[in-house]
Amino acid sequence: MAATTTTQSEAPPKPGDTTDVALVEAIQREHELTFWQAVRMYPKAVGWSAFVSIGVIMLAFDPQIIGNMFAMPQFQKDFGYEFDGEYIIPAAWQTGLSLGNPLGQVVGALFSAYPMELFGRKWAFFGCVILTACLVFIQFFARSLQVLLVGELLGGLVLGCYVVIGPTYASEVCPMALRGFLTSYTNLCFVTGQLLGNGITAGTAPIGNHWAYSIPFALQWFWVAVIIPGIFFIPESPWWLVRKGRTEDARDALRRLSSAKADVDATLAVITETDRLEQEMEAGSTYLDTIKGVNLRRTEISTGVYTTQVLSGIYLINYGTYFFEQAGLPTQEAFYMGIGFLGVGWVCTVLSWFLIACFGRRRIFNVGLSVLIFLMFIIGILDSIPGRPSGVAWAESSLMLIWNGVYDLSIGPITFVILGECSATRVRSKTIAVATAAQAVVGIAMTVAIPYMINPAEANMQGKLGYFFGGLGVFCLVWGYFRIPETKGRTYEELDLLFDRKVPARQFKNYQVDVTDISNES
Repeated sequence: MAATTTTQSEAPPKPGDTTDVALVEAIQREHELTFWQAVRMYPKAVGWSAFVSIGVIMLAFDPQIIGNMFAMPQFQKDFGYEFDGEYIIPAAWQTGLSLGNPLGQVVGALFSAYPMELFGRKWAFFGCVILTACLVFIQFFARSLQVLLVGELLGGLVLGCYVVIGPTYASEVCPMALRGFLTSYTNLCFVTGQLLGNGITAGTAPIGNHWAYSIPFALQWFWVAVIIPGIFFIPESPWWLVRKGRTEDARDALRRLSSAKADVDATLAVITETDRLEQEMEAGSTYLDTIKGVNLRRTEISTGVYTTQVLSGIYLINYGTYFFEQAGLPTQEAFYMGIGFLGVGWVCTVLSWFLIACFGRRRIFNVGLSVLIFLMFIIGILDSIPGRPSGVAWAESSLMLIWNGVYDLSIGPITFVILGECSATRVRSKTIAVATAAQAVVGIAMTVAIPYMINPAEANMQGKLGYFFGGLGVFCLVWGYFRIPETKGRTYEELDLLFDRKVPARQFKNYQVDVTDISNES
């Protein structure tokens, strides 16, 4: 039963009620804060959130260049074998190399929560950047598939940490008015990394020696050089500092994240009360706590939306150039199509911010997924035309271009918003880590399957993959309709209460919570 809105008493507050009144006023101010007001009050939070998310660009760049190298003539010649007059990489090695990143992500994501909780978001990020700089040497000097596989596996261990650190930090340093934009920025970083990977490999593909694939590996050091000088100035997450009992450090971090106009003490009061509320709800901070009580539902939602990205067909992006080549496009045109593919995705991710501002998370996710399913089935139907006319390859490629645009308008960016909003603050890093690991496990299955499904020496399914991913998408859509709640416009305190009261997903949007309920229940 929804909580009814109560009329606030006009009597002056008692001395003991001063803290509760301040908390209520702080929450009301956060609700009233507009996007541009929030940007003016928290410009540094926006900047530092974007800076920490650079790690996600590195995460996306690595598997993209590996997937594109399978279509690179010099890489095929140096690492492949001759088949029908052309050099190709065996499907088993395509699978093995592509598995390096997601396998590493499973372990890396789960491990990342420990240094994040022990040392904080800032120093965990620093450690990952240093390790990445060292491990790129293995990839750069690899001259055999075996050595390259080792580099991909070890690199994936560290890269998997970035996708946990980025969204966690963004969700903890920004006010509610900016939360959706800064957490969805993670998807823009993914697309940026993929786009850069496509552009760089397209530029180096014509080179007739090892630099065709060595240059893309070497460019990973560029991001390390960008991050290290600024990492010492990153403010630590105030939420983490409060949980560690470092209240003064948290106040100092909030000052560094906001302008002089922001009420730092009010924000700190909200953080402190939210942490206390979750403790009184018996919310712990271990991995076991992510599946205890009400957190089980929150972890299920986080894991479900993240794995839906894979099940809808996004892993085809890593094989985009190779897919286009096998669909019938010439090699260089396949590379150019791959660039256009991700260029559309980048623009659509930016445009998604307007959708996030106007529509709810639940609607964007479910409507977007419905369109993706429809497009996948159309691609499958086109590929089933008898005789496969010459124009089918371009039609399928164009539809995949549209598919990618819709993905980056909807479930691509909105997933990271839902991840940050549905996880409880005390276990946020671990919930995101569990969701990332689960997504990577499903990704491993796709990484094993996709090379065999599109390799000309194996299943050679080409566009018929649309039936496969369209069918999986239908199951995800049914789950999303019944399980994904509407979290737009809710503070973390309100979300805690809604989940604690077991409000059904379809009732979240209209369920009323009086701000005084938060102080009453804590």
